[in-house]
Amino acid sequence: MFRPSMCRSYLNIINICDRIFWECKELTKYDKLNFINNLMSHICDNIKIILFLYYMILETKSRIIESAIKVFNSDYSAPLQKVADNANITRRTLHRYFKDRNELVAVCEKEMEVSCKKAMVAAIKSSNDPLIQLENMLYAGIDCGAKYSFFYKLHQKDGHNHNKNNKDCADYDFIYNSFMNIVKELQKSGIINKQMTVQWIQNLHAGIINSTVNANDTGKSSKSNIRNFAWNSFIKGIAP
Repeated sequence: MFRPSMCRSYLNIINICDRIFWECKELTKYDKLNFINNLMSHICDNIKIILFLYYMILETKSRIIESAIKVFNSDYSAPLQKVADNANITRRTLHRYFKDRNELVAVCEKEMEVSCKKAMVAAIKSSNDPLIQLENMLYAGIDCGAKYSFFYKLHQKDGHNHNKNNKDCADYDFIYNSFMNIVKELQKSGIINKQMTVQWIQNLHAGIINSTVNANDTGKSSKSNIRNFAWNSFIKGIAP
């Protein structure tokens, strides 16, 4: 016999899963599957069905977000149908998860802000040597892939309403200010050309990351070689 308390229990489990999947970004798809399998070994069949369906919904939503970031990074004006095709779903399915383009872009921005800030902060804290920090920031952007490129483009595009009280904008400012301080230190020590502006160097930095992401997609060179090519191109391009 079904009882209201059963419904509340199901919802509590779903809420717990939601917090784990969306707040613990370090979980890989394999980790998520392991978590589901372990949880299912201790619960009843009805809840197993709910969790399985919920997991499928979650994976589809994640796939749409990843596809949107990749598509919009290449062409911000691309239609939603292109996002749906890239995610291997129908346009109707896409709209079950996101009512319109604005909602999808907003969710993409949140996803990028979480991933990119975490990677960039780790790069900044990786060393006290500004040259190593700069190199690791380049690698962090490459590892974030299209997420970093799109995050950067969103905050640079015409019509963007930059608001320092907005968390996404504040995170962008943190990354930019850290980058600026590192560049200025390296300019003082003579490693970077003092005639170049920080904005120019940042544009070059973002451009090399974008080119590297595209090169990774072709698969014609190993990732380690591509990373080395990127760093050598960047540091030589800003040297005195």
